[in-house]
Amino acid sequence: MRCWEGSFQLLFALLFLIICCCQATSLPSSQPLPLLSLRIKPNQTSSSCPYTVVISTSCSSISYTRDRISLSFGDADGNQVYVPRLDDPSTHTFERCSADTFQVNGPCTYEVCYVYLLRRGYDGWKPGSVQIYGPYTSAVTFYYDTFLPNNVWFGFNYCNGASSSPIM
Repeated sequence: MRCWEGSFQLLFALLFLIICCCQATSLPSSQPLPLLSLRIKPNQTSSSCPYTVVISTSCSSISYTRDRISLSFGDADGNQVYVPRLDDPSTHTFERCSADTFQVNGPCTYEVCYVYLLRRGYDGWKPGSVQIYGPYTSAVTFYYDTFLPNNVWFGFNYCNGASSSPIM
């Protein structure tokens, strides 16, 4: 019986060590970050691939926003999709606790690894998440759940390599 107790204690100590080591691992930022400058690439007007973008609005956002919302996303190869305006103030787009679906066209991307939103206006807005579906990319979800600052591109960049950088 004593051998079993020692094995159990050893297993418990090993499990504790694994948990501690895993918590020390550095992960990419799970919070959206500001981007000082976004370079809109000239090929962004190309419409060779269709995308479905689903943007949810947090339940702790304002009831709806009249702010202008822009979107940019892309891959590590430098392919970029840019949508200058997603919102439609006449239809109360981006209402609290809702999800809005957009069909957009743009250059073909492969694995989408960055997304940025830009808000311009005075109402404020708190997106919950952005989901992107495309023909050559796996479905990807980026979680915001924070109010967007005004006139600042705000989002995530999980791309590797210099060609992927959307900054100017």
